[in-house]
Amino acid sequence: MIKGIVTALVTPFKDSKVDENSLKNLVQSQLNMGVQGFVVNGTTAESPNLYKEEVEQIFNCVKQAASGKAKIILGTGSNSTAKTIEMTKFAEKLGADGSLVVVPYYNKPTQQGLYQHFKAVAECSTQDIMLYNVPGRTITKLEAETVFKLQEIKNIKGIKEASADLDFDKKLFSNAREDWSYLSGDDATTLDFVGLGGHGAISVLSHVVGDKMIQAIEQAQEQGAEVAKKEFARFNKLTQLLFAEPNPTPVKFALSEMGIIESDELRLPLLPATESLKKEISQELKSLGLIS
Repeated sequence: MIKGIVTALVTPFKDSKVDENSLKNLVQSQLNMGVQGFVVNGTTAESPNLYKEEVEQIFNCVKQAASGKAKIILGTGSNSTAKTIEMTKFAEKLGADGSLVVVPYYNKPTQQGLYQHFKAVAECSTQDIMLYNVPGRTITKLEAETVFKLQEIKNIKGIKEASADLDFDKKLFSNAREDWSYLSGDDATTLDFVGLGGHGAISVLSHVVGDKMIQAIEQAQEQGAEVAKKEFARFNKLTQLLFAEPNPTPVKFALSEMGIIESDELRLPLLPATESLKKEISQELKSLGLIS
């Protein structure tokens, strides 16, 4: 099981190519903050715009930079079961610690279709599989009953839950498995999720304040979500700003402002942050003492 903060890594680009130097610097900054793991080839990495050979390049770069100090999960999901199986086998070949498999998007499968999809993916591999429920991007969502059925498949070992639906989360935890990882995928509601029984988060915000998030999660587990939320409230505006435009646009700009990555370059159809948002992010980073 993986607990704590797992950063869904951005992919730094320079002149349209993967910027390995910036990526290594980013990984080191995250290790310095104490994060427990990384997701490579997730949405935040701009996975729809990465070629397979680039995914391998990025994975190997992160693995080398992490030096065994953090787990590495590879995003392998798509809206094609066959392609997801291919990528999950690829993750196992690369030596990933597990695969993050998103609910198939666009084609709107039934709950039985979702069950059969995840079952087929799990059966193709011996590594750990983590479900990824993010209806804001996929439209279709996992129902709790489907998750409970999937819990019976031995190598499905957790869920990234990004619905921000706390009623759903309460139902999810009503049948929690001790050998599962329950990680929030929504930074704004992570502490509420942890207060209900979650183990941490796969986060975007952790790029910037991973150490503070680790502290907040520990506080939520020990003292309750409300106490932790009160202490963490100074980062609420930053959280809002990092999702004010499509992810990972704002966080890439923040990382470039902090000198962690060289460029905030993205690949179309994503565009750089607007000038007004850049100004707000810079001001907030300064007010938090994250840049001078």
